[in-house]
Amino acid sequence: MILAVDASVVVRRTEQWFVRQGAPTMIEGYGFRSHVLPRMLPALAFVAVGSLAWLVLLRSTGLSKWVLLGMVVAVMVSAWILLSAFVRRLPSFSRRTTIVLLSVYAAMPIIVPVLQIVVDDEITTPGAPEIDNEWLVLVWFVVFFGLVFVATMLATTYGLGALLKAAIRHVIADLRNSVALLGRALPPMLFVTLFLFFTGELWQAMNKLEWPRMSLIVLLFASITVLAAAARLRDEIGRVEQDLRPEILIGACKGTPLSGVEITESLPPKRLNGRQLRNLLVMLAIRQLVQAAVVGFGLFAFFVVLGLIVVTPEIAAQWIGDKPRIGWLGLPSAMLRNATLFAAFGSMYFSVISMSDAEHRQRFFAPVLEKVERTLEVRAVYLKVREQVAG
Repeated sequence: MILAVDASVVVRRTEQWFVRQGAPTMIEGYGFRSHVLPRMLPALAFVAVGSLAWLVLLRSTGLSKWVLLGMVVAVMVSAWILLSAFVRRLPSFSRRTTIVLLSVYAAMPIIVPVLQIVVDDEITTPGAPEIDNEWLVLVWFVVFFGLVFVATMLATTYGLGALLKAAIRHVIADLRNSVALLGRALPPMLFVTLFLFFTGELWQAMNKLEWPRMSLIVLLFASITVLAAAARLRDEIGRVEQDLRPEILIGACKGTPLSGVEITESLPPKRLNGRQLRNLLVMLAIRQLVQAAVVGFGLFAFFVVLGLIVVTPEIAAQWIGDKPRIGWLGLPSAMLRNATLFAAFGSMYFSVISMSDAEHRQRFFAPVLEKVERTLEVRAVYLKVREQVAG
C-alpha cells in the first residue's frame, strides 16, 4: 500500500527529477508533443534568433558591429533562460501549437536567405565556404537547420545534456576515484603502447599527417568504443535486478520527491519499452565514455612529458629524416599526434577491458549499474503513485 499527501504534486516533481537525472523516458506517457518539443523550444529559438541576428551583423561595421553582437548574444541568452523557465513545468502543447511551432522553424531556412537577398542582393552562408549557386546555399541552410533539429530532438529525448553533466560532475567531484582510475588503467595501457611510441616510421607518418586526418582516426577509435560498449551494455541492462521490496524502495527514494511516500508492500517489476531501454543504454555508455576520456587525457599527458624528456630535437630529426614540424606551444607536431594516437587507442582499450575484467567491473562499472537500478526502483514507486492519482 502506498500513501501520499498530495500525489499529483509528487508525480509532477518526480517527472522533473527523471529529467534532471537524464532518464526522461521513464515518465509515463512520454511523447514528442507532451514532453520533447517543449524542452526543445529554447534551443530551437536560440538557433532561429541567432540566424536572424546574423543578417544584422552583416550590415554593420566597426565598433557598432561588436556592440550589436553583444546585444544579440544578450537577447539570445535571455530568450533561452526565459523559455527554459517556462518549459520547466513540462507544458503539453496542443496539436495546433505544435503545428505552428514546427512550421515556423521549418520556414526559417527559407526566411533567412530571402531576407538576406532583399537586404544585400546576395546570400552569405555563416560557417560555410563561399558558394556561387544560390540554390546550393538554400540547400545548405535546409541541411543546417535540419541537422540542428534532429540533434536537439535526440539530445532532448534521451537527456544527453543532463547525462553528460552528471558524468563530468562525478569525475570532478570524485578526484580520488579518478586517480585510482588512472593508476589502474595507465600501466596496462603503457605496456601495450610504450615501445611503439619510439618507432621511427610512426614519427615520419605523424610528421606529415594533418590534424583533420588525425581527427578522423580519433573518431574511428571513438566509434569502435561506442559499438563495443553498446553490444556489451545491452547485455548488462538485461541482467539488472529489480529488487522492489519495501526497504529497497525506501532507500532508493531518499533524496527524491518520493521520499515522503509511505511504502508498505513489494511492487512487481515494470517492463521497459524500446525507448526506455535505449535511454538506459545511453546513460551507461556516456559514463563509460567519460571514464575513457579521463584515461585518454592521462595517456596524452604522459606521452607528451615522455617525449619532452627522451626525444630531443636531434633524435626527432633523425627519426623523421627531416626537420620536425613545430605545432602547438612550440612542440613537435609528430610528438603531439603520436600522443593523441596512443591516447585514443588506450582509452578504447580501457573501455573494453573495464567491462570484461572482473576487478575493473567491480570498481568502475558497478556504481553505474547501481544508478540504473535506483532509477528503475524510483520508477516503480512513481508508477504506483501515478495509478493512485488516476484512480
